[in-house]
Amino acid sequence: MPNLVRQDEPILPISTVRQITVALAGNPNSGKTTIFNALTGARQHVGNYPGVTVEKKEGPCRLGQERITIVDLPGTYSLTAYSAEELVARNFIIHDKPGVVIDILDASNLERNFYLAVQIMELGSPLVLALNMSDMAARRGIEFDLDLLQKLLGVRIVPTVGHKGTGKEDLLAAAVEVARGSKPAALIVNYGQEIESELAKLQEQIERANIAIDGVPVR
Repeated sequence: MPNLVRQDEPILPISTVRQITVALAGNPNSGKTTIFNALTGARQHVGNYPGVTVEKKEGPCRLGQERITIVDLPGTYSLTAYSAEELVARNFIIHDKPGVVIDILDASNLERNFYLAVQIMELGSPLVLALNMSDMAARRGIEFDLDLLQKLLGVRIVPTVGHKGTGKEDLLAAAVEVARGSKPAALIVNYGQEIESELAKLQEQIERANIAIDGVPVR
């Protein structure tokens, strides 16, 4: 396993250090902030009190020659920007363009958690999925074919147990690998003939009006 190095360890020469920004996204109660603390060593309040995760939180760590800034985005169920949390998360992913997004999934409730993951994939953002609370899922008799899931989704998936720190080195290594790789193609989901027809009309209007957001798929 790779060696996870904290910010307070010996500093490498500037010429050998590379910078990566990693954004942590995820539903509320997915264990996202616990993963953030495990990766950065930060000691923060973990909970759902109003305003706790609305402001952006950052923490540094290092993996080999990679100097990494980890940004803990607000917990959100989607990127539709109906709330302040969704707006902050969406704007950071779209406009700040992190090197990679790690989406923390509650392994015991994948159907709900995949909604946000699919939205991030549709943006074409470099993405790693953390299958968190995998121990709880196992106790409930839930099993996953990770190879098949990775093949179907086209993204890296790493099982983690945030409160134990299990999988954090593998997760960080996967994030660095994806960030240093080529930008993935945006996921195209077929929503059925009726919706697809309307999407095509909207896409045509956006392209004709030349109002597309730079770096964001028109669809």
